[in-house]
Amino acid sequence: MDKTKIAEFFNRLSTGWDAQLETDGAKIREILDVAGVRSGLSVLDIACGTGVLFDYYLGRDAEHITGVDISEGMLGEAKKKYAENSRVELILADAEEYSFSEKYDCCMVFNAFPHFCEPERLLKNLKAALKDGGTLTVAHDWGRAALDEHHKNEASDVSCGLMASGELEKLFTSCGFRDIYCKENEGIYIVSGIK
Repeated sequence: MDKTKIAEFFNRLSTGWDAQLETDGAKIREILDVAGVRSGLSVLDIACGTGVLFDYYLGRDAEHITGVDISEGMLGEAKKKYAENSRVELILADAEEYSFSEKYDCCMVFNAFPHFCEPERLLKNLKAALKDGGTLTVAHDWGRAALDEHHKNEASDVSCGLMASGELEKLFTSCGFRDIYCKENEGIYIVSGIK
């Protein structure tokens, strides 16, 4: 999959992204509970988009949030909202390749995993960015079938499809994560593990 196409796709959608966004607070709270996001911790948000989860992290008093996205347009929208917040840092980068200089307590890939077609490479790179005992969470507030159907219609050129949670659990294990939690049903998808 062409990463330039992915960036261009999300650049085109960036200015209207927040207006069409629907989030389910209960699902997001569940995801953040599993991810261990709480007061005083640092969070690395991969494919952060416009900062969809930033207010949730801030509401839990995360000490520092680093948002990473391949789309300049999406980060531009996030900057409009969070430029004055000293706890938020934004990085334009490809998360499969970027060399992170810091170590984080929690890493979140929310509503974005199918846009990474080298999942093992991504997981290994994110594991290197975590502190020992840090948590990596891949989550969607949609079920896998609904998400894949949505991508088939809207984003077929920029999505590889969402693997079954059991498959991702095996990949987490092979990458050296432990205490892996999985939940997958028609309304939510979570795989989380500890470094």
